[in-house]
Amino acid sequence: MRRIITVVFILISVVFAGCSNTEETKRNDTAKKNVVIENIMSRRSVRSYRPDKIDSASMHEILWCGINAPNGQGRESWEVRVVNNQRFIENIDSLYNEYVSNVLKLEKAGHHVSYGAPVIVFIAYDTTYDLSQVDCGLLGENMILAANAMGIGSCCLGGLCRFINSEDGAGILQKLNLPSTHRLLYAIAFGYPDQVPQAKPRNMGKVQFVGNDKG
Repeated sequence: MRRIITVVFILISVVFAGCSNTEETKRNDTAKKNVVIENIMSRRSVRSYRPDKIDSASMHEILWCGINAPNGQGRESWEVRVVNNQRFIENIDSLYNEYVSNVLKLEKAGHHVSYGAPVIVFIAYDTTYDLSQVDCGLLGENMILAANAMGIGSCCLGGLCRFINSEDGAGILQKLNLPSTHRLLYAIAFGYPDQVPQAKPRNMGKVQFVGNDKG
């Protein structure tokens, strides 16, 4: 009789241990989901940075996360150029200022297109592949979210690449040394935030379920 009671006790312990492990796994999975969602929802476009440099290991991790983004047919159709030379960035700011003032005729003297960020990453798409721009978008989002998780801010710079793709920015484009098959799509400024931007409202009205089965 004592042996039967012992066996039953062991079986009950195993069952409870299994349930406990299952519950712990569920809690861990929920925590992981919450961390990912919190990272996405806390990301902001930062337009003012501290002068602190981003160390090489952190920047490589951000870039590694980027190139591990989904990409069509495994082509990795992007080209990425990283500029962390302060003199080069200052030159970009200066030339962009001249373009804004003299060509666009806008009053933005002294405007830093880099927002003072210590790193600018340029992303170019493959003009021979019609879905390359999608790949580049996924690449950039991975980098932005990875950076945010590391306490590093970012801001997408579309106007800068419009300038560099023009005749006025040809000198900068040449220094980026892109293949003839590729064209600049956008850039991302990275740096440690010197501000905490507030979230802007989003319009869920632009999201529609088509053919949704409500039954």
